This record gives sequence, structure tokens and C-alpha cells, in this order.
Amino acid sequence: MIRLRQGIVEQIKSVRPGAIELLVLLEGRREKALNYDRLTGPVQVGDRVLLNTTAVQLGLGTGGYHYVLANLSRPVPDPQPGGHIMKMRYTPQQVKVLAIEEPEHPLHGLYRQTEQLEGLPVLVASLHSLLAPLAAVFKYLTQEKYRLAYIMTDGAALPLALSRSVAELKEKGLLDVTVTCGHAFGGDLEAINIYSALLAARGAGRADAAIVAMGPGIVGSNSTYGYTGVEQGEIVNAVNILGGQAVAVPRISFADQRERHYGLSHHTRTALGRIALTPATVVFPDLSGPKLDLVREQIKAAGLERRHRVIFKDGSMLESALAHYELQVSTMGRGLEEEPEFFQAAAAAAAHTATMLQL
Repeated sequence: MIRLRQGIVEQIKSVRPGAIELLVLLEGRREKALNYDRLTGPVQVGDRVLLNTTAVQLGLGTGGYHYVLANLSRPVPDPQPGGHIMKMRYTPQQVKVLAIEEPEHPLHGLYRQTEQLEGLPVLVASLHSLLAPLAAVFKYLTQEKYRLAYIMTDGAALPLALSRSVAELKEKGLLDVTVTCGHAFGGDLEAINIYSALLAARGAGRADAAIVAMGPGIVGSNSTYGYTGVEQGEIVNAVNILGGQAVAVPRISFADQRERHYGLSHHTRTALGRIALTPATVVFPDLSGPKLDLVREQIKAAGLERRHRVIFKDGSMLESALAHYELQVSTMGRGLEEEPEFFQAAAAAAAHTATMLQL
């Protein structure tokens, strides 16, 4: 069941491609809401809107936003012509896209000509908050000479427009092409699954390297397999099946006091130790002392060295890259000072990928 309420748009706070942030008068209070114009059309001050308020009511980690289900003050425009693939299929808000697999797509020929990744380096991450440091360090170390694709899976948020990070990275030239696959939508290219998304990034997107990660809002539970980040292992398999080079980004934290996430998260240990059936290069940042001892113990216990190539690499260029591009990073509400190893893991993996291209 969902909780529905009507409100009046009082203010348009910000606009980014595909998403409009609103202040809505709701039951006597001004509250935040998001409107995806791809789904519900444009919105203006004074419009009466129907809101899905379920997540805020339950206190879930959605940033405190309600979501516009319908604009009751104006009709939704007809969809753009072209395309027959539906995402969020058989739901009231299913959306039509022109997928790269469809013959009428203007870049379909390039997609069909691309049957293998031909060694494409693919950074495989399990959290959206790793995207910005990955892109920044990669572009910084390669002096922006190579095209970088971002493939957003449907493991978390489905609209690409939800991500402020993607909008900023695109604006600053740190992402050259975006691909949304599965039920995720809103990328420069739309794809049916991770395999066609990888080939689209390589062929139609002309990418020299790619990052694959879900959108904001990973789903997790206190159980071995009950989290959407298990996809990291499956994506490693897909990259290898298509002839790419998988570089896995580990999830590391010494600020998260939950035992399952302390040091090397069980998300990484499970996805790479049990689900990935083909090898990746797993890049860890340089650590020392008890932190290094713990992570090495966790790597051994998970059997990662039996399945993958495990290396340690310097990630200290991270701060220079972030400063150069004027980027701020955070994960689970914690910034670089609180979670240095988390973000340095991304930097180390991006640095390794940059080296692969420069050999």
C-alpha cells in the first residue's frame, strides 16, 4: 500500500535535467517533493499535485522527499514519438523509451556492430557514492584524454534524474555518456540489460572506460544475500563474458560501526567471494597497521585471493582530484574526513584503471 496526499506547489527550488525540486503545501506544512517531468510532465507554482508520501511517513532514507504521482492542474503531454520498450513495466507509471536495441534508434548500427568489449576496462562499484571519486580521479590522472561512460543499473533508484552527482559530473565533463539499464531510465542511452548496456557504452557511447554502479539508495538487510549490491558479482561475470577487464571497487569503512560493514564490508566479501564466478582485479587503497591487518584477514577469510587478483595501490591523489574539479563527496552522511578509506578505495581503483589505458 502507498500513502497518497494532495498538495499545492508553493515554490520551485531547483531544476536539473529530468527532475524538479519543489516546496509543497501539504496539510498546513511546507514539505519537499520531487517531480520527474519524464513521468508527470511540467509543474508550476500553484499547481495541485498528488503525492506519494509513504517513504517520508516511514522515515526511510529518501532525503525527506515526497514524489509527485500526478499533476492534477494540467494534463501530461503525450510521449515523444519512437520507441516501444517499456520500463517499470505493468505499473501505473510505466515509461516508454527508445532503447539502443531497437532498430529505429539512430545509434543502433554501432550497437549491433559491437559484439565484444575488446578489453574495455570496467570499474564495478556497489554504491552510488563511489561514482564521483571514481570519475574525478580517472579524468584527473588521464588529463581528460579518454571517454568515460557511466552505466546505472536498476539496483536502487530508477530515474537517473534523482542523482545530483550525475548532473554535476556531466556538467563538468567528467562523464561523457550515461546508460540506464534494466528498469532504470533517463540516460543518454537506454538498454534492456547489463550486457547490452556494456556493449552500448563501448560501441554507441565510444567509451574508453566505464563505471557500473546502481543509482542512489542501495537496499540492504542484515542477511548474507539480502542486499541489492549482490549485483557487483554478477556484473563482474558479465564484463568477463563480453571480453572486458573487470576492476572491482571494494566497500571499506572504519567509521561504520556495524560489524558486517566494518573494515571490508560483507557486501564486497559476499559479492566477490561467492557470486562472482569469474576473476576481477580488486584494488584496495594503501593501508597500514591494524587496519591493514584486519582487511587482509577479511580478504583471506572471504577467499578473494583464490578467485581474483588482489592489489593495493596509492589513493592519495584523491584530494587533489576533488579540489581540481571542486567536488564534495559523502556516503551515508559522512564526508572524506570521516570516511577516508572508503573514498580512497575508489581513487585507487580509478588510478589502476588509468594505468591500464596508459600502458
